[in-house]
Amino acid sequence: MYNVVIIGGGIVGLASALKLKEANPKLKIAVVEKERTLAQHQTGHNSGVIHSGLYYKPGSHKAKNCVDGYNKLIRFCDEEEIPYELTGKVVVATRESQIPTLNMLYERGIQNGLQGMKKLVGYDIKEYEPYVNGVEGIFVPQTGIIDYTAVAYKYAEKFRHFGGEIFSDNKVTDIKKIRDGLLSVICTHETLTTRMVINCAGLQSDLVARLTGAKVNYRIIPFRGEYFKLKKEKEYLVKNLIYPVPDPNFPFLGVHFTRMAKGGIEAGPNAVLAYKREGYSKSDINLVEFFGSVTYRGFLKVAAKYWKTGFGEMYRSYSKQAFTKALQELLPDIKKSDLIKGGSGVRAQACDRNGGLIDDFLIMDGKSYINVGNAPSPAATSSLAIGEHIAQLVLKNTAR
Repeated sequence: MYNVVIIGGGIVGLASALKLKEANPKLKIAVVEKERTLAQHQTGHNSGVIHSGLYYKPGSHKAKNCVDGYNKLIRFCDEEEIPYELTGKVVVATRESQIPTLNMLYERGIQNGLQGMKKLVGYDIKEYEPYVNGVEGIFVPQTGIIDYTAVAYKYAEKFRHFGGEIFSDNKVTDIKKIRDGLLSVICTHETLTTRMVINCAGLQSDLVARLTGAKVNYRIIPFRGEYFKLKKEKEYLVKNLIYPVPDPNFPFLGVHFTRMAKGGIEAGPNAVLAYKREGYSKSDINLVEFFGSVTYRGFLKVAAKYWKTGFGEMYRSYSKQAFTKALQELLPDIKKSDLIKGGSGVRAQACDRNGGLIDDFLIMDGKSYINVGNAPSPAATSSLAIGEHIAQLVLKNTAR
């Protein structure tokens, strides 16, 4: 019998397991993961950026947890000797019309506690990224690069060291209430009895939340982000990280350039509806999941509101020339022939019934469950802060 069962072996689930075990080593805790190995989905397909907290509305869960999580992550990596590099990044306005949003981001960064940011005008940008096209920009020194899969595995290693258990290759099929307020977590190969369930199931989080009995007023809509890589001989065009000014009404950052912790330069991503929840390529199709997405009332409202943006993203998905043109707004010297196919990831985007793309972290707290309903970027950077918050909720609930 367990005190807590955590569903999901990604970076948020593993961070929650570790922080809970640190908070109370006597708790018997298990993590169940449906894949054979850990960190297979959003964590394993992450772009590897250590986010600074620049973009997020001051006072939001994202802003608080990103800045706090950033500091915790850096300290953890220093202690555990996990490689990372604080490269800094430039956010670039390529048109005069983007300058007000750029200034708003700068002010947000200040309110979120970022220090050492620099406003860049004209040629100042070239000092950081010589080949960039921009009228104004911001240099953010806190941004960095890391391998989040390595971080997740270190969380798992320490969790096991403290006596935690991890059951891989165990998909949760049901959660049933049994005697004395206990829960039975039924998996493909194990059945675990527990007092509390923590749902960190990512792309499956709304489905698991329903199994806990929680009232779920949203649906996870999977958005695939596709990347190209720069050919080796063209990597000189990007020194570190180059971002555009994002659309403030759309929870995606736009195509950008990222120097990767394992080497190479990624260009992207776009943001297109995936044809299945874990659909990493155009050929990955699950008709039931796809039908569930496109007939959901909330998604239909999103599609009606953002159809032009969505059409452009889909067009770039099927047209390398269109993708190249979007990249050329930041780096005019990029050519179609400079790009080779890269990887892809799927973002678990929570969407409510009214067509709202939920931007902030969403954590639902119940007597016998905690559901992490929405944890998009910067969840990896924020993982230890999110885990600490969840640990505090568990301790509060167990003290009732």
